[in-house]
Amino acid sequence: MTTKAEQALELIQKLAGSEEGVGDWFTIDQDRINAFAEVTEDRQFIHVDPERAKDTPFGTTIAHGFLTLSMLSHLVQSIRQDPAAYDGAVMGINYGFEKVRFISPVKVDARIRARSEIVGAELKDVNTIQVTRRMTIEIDGEAKPACVADWLTRTMYA
Repeated sequence: MTTKAEQALELIQKLAGSEEGVGDWFTIDQDRINAFAEVTEDRQFIHVDPERAKDTPFGTTIAHGFLTLSMLSHLVQSIRQDPAAYDGAVMGINYGFEKVRFISPVKVDARIRARSEIVGAELKDVNTIQVTRRMTIEIDGEAKPACVADWLTRTMYA
């Protein structure tokens, strides 16, 4: 008898190498950048001082790379996943990243969204699968993405 995790694994493995979906646009404004700077104690002028930032190659303030990365938790919510793969799931957790690259800065008031590709999946125990997704955070109107990261998540089944 196969478990819910094994059934989900089979469904997800069939999707490996394919795009899972593209999420909704989300604006990164100065208030969010400032709040992130306060929480992380990273108040470098390029993030929080619009006047000084005008004199940089970017011409304006930019989001912290880690702010951009942390937005994945929100951005992924608008990507539709196959509900059959998560039937019987008790919870999902963030397990970390294999690789993260910050390709282009996110300028203040830019819109970003996530694009998800299933890289692979594996059974970690009888009730747990681990999925690797290649997440690309795109910037509206820009040729290069803000960030590309291989994100590991684990889903536990009853």
